[in-house]
Amino acid sequence: MHRHLSRHALTWGLALLALSASSSALAQSWPQKPIKVIAPYPPGGPSDLVMRTAADKIQAILKQPIVIENQPGAGGNIGAAAVARAAPDGYTFLIATDTLLTVNPHVYKTMPFKLDDLKPVSVLSSFSQTLVCNPSLGVKTLPELIAKAKTTSLSYASGGPGVPGHLSTELLLNMTGMQMVHVPYKGPAPAMQDVLAGQVPCGLLAGPTVLPHVRSGKLTALAVSGQARSPTLPEVPTIAEAGVKGYEADFSLILLAPKQVPDEVVAKFRQAVVDALRTPEAAERLKATDQIVIGSTPEVAAAKIAKDNAKWGVVARKIGLSLD
Repeated sequence: MHRHLSRHALTWGLALLALSASSSALAQSWPQKPIKVIAPYPPGGPSDLVMRTAADKIQAILKQPIVIENQPGAGGNIGAAAVARAAPDGYTFLIATDTLLTVNPHVYKTMPFKLDDLKPVSVLSSFSQTLVCNPSLGVKTLPELIAKAKTTSLSYASGGPGVPGHLSTELLLNMTGMQMVHVPYKGPAPAMQDVLAGQVPCGLLAGPTVLPHVRSGKLTALAVSGQARSPTLPEVPTIAEAGVKGYEADFSLILLAPKQVPDEVVAKFRQAVVDALRTPEAAERLKATDQIVIGSTPEVAAAKIAKDNAKWGVVARKIGLSLD
């Protein structure tokens, strides 16, 4: 019996050594062919922009083409599932808004992948939302909006159920006790158009979408949702600075890999992407779209995902959000 167990342990040990050796060999020879990065949203969004900004530099570092493929649908779940099922050979990665991992599990009854099917690689960039109102509403600060919402029936626009602007506003309503009716749109651009037209008085929307209209005076910016002020609107306070202590709603773009991709490969790809994003040209381009380059470690990315998953789960349950 003892001899049988020893043989069994030896077999397992040899198998683990072989697996470790093959992973090490893969890491040393990687990459030997084009690397595909799936963006699980339509073209033109933040994930697309970040990866296309960095692609040429990554290619120069790794000496292989970077192929960016859009696979939209189900709030990013379709593209994420494709990456979760991909061969763990380091040739398929995912770039997605963190809400894919922090919100979707709470609002979709069924998910086509498990969170632990994906391995965090890096928090690439951080961005927030900008709270804007039509000037005809007559409010110029967040305290004025809070006071008005308590005496007048108001509504707010978002780019759709479960998007950062929707969740950020619901967190704000929850923390201030004010009430506003949610009017969802198919994306931030049509939401902004109706705020511009005065059909809906306010919206917490993506900074790049509203920036030109804030600059022209067609929209009034009251506050931004993140911990820090926006690089494009430094004169606008954060929601916490405007009086809602403890409020913070930053969002991130996260780079992920299939779970079994060797750590050495993950480390090489992460370093190439982060180096590409930290070039002055890339950082400036992202800053113009209201994004701040982060380039975190996998451990920091995993911790942020876990923390925000718990935070937005509370909000989603409170408002009874379901997207199935």
